[in-house]
Amino acid sequence: MKLTGACLLLISALISCETKKNSLSIEGTWQLQTGTLIEKNDTTITDYTKGKQFIKIINGSHFAFFGHDLTKGKDSANAFYTSGGGKYILTDSSYTESLEYCSDRQWENNSFKFTVTINNDTLIQKGIEKVEGTGIERYNTEKYVRLK
Repeated sequence: MKLTGACLLLISALISCETKKNSLSIEGTWQLQTGTLIEKNDTTITDYTKGKQFIKIINGSHFAFFGHDLTKGKDSANAFYTSGGGKYILTDSSYTESLEYCSDRQWENNSFKFTVTINNDTLIQKGIEKVEGTGIERYNTEKYVRLK
């Protein structure tokens, strides 16, 4: 019986030392639906369900994003491609991305703090994007749906 009690005590100690998982289930593949940028009193809303596509993939420690137009660059007015990734930290609803790789290199080695909320299969990400030395400082709201 002493051995069983000692085993239970050891198991309890190990469980309590385990890293606490965040209550938000952010891991997965997310497809961007809309993006809203507010910069210097100008608001731009982009519908990512028409003519373009953007996904974000999040695992236990890293994120990656990819976006492109659906005309494969043949419509020069709407042609675009973007990608990037890095590490993130999620504490409660505070989500910080540390961008290590980006097709727009001036964004690399910057961190961006957001607030995230998840309701069913919808993720809303809001926060300031500021890139020192570029003049970029804007409020960004992105709405994603989880891909299955």
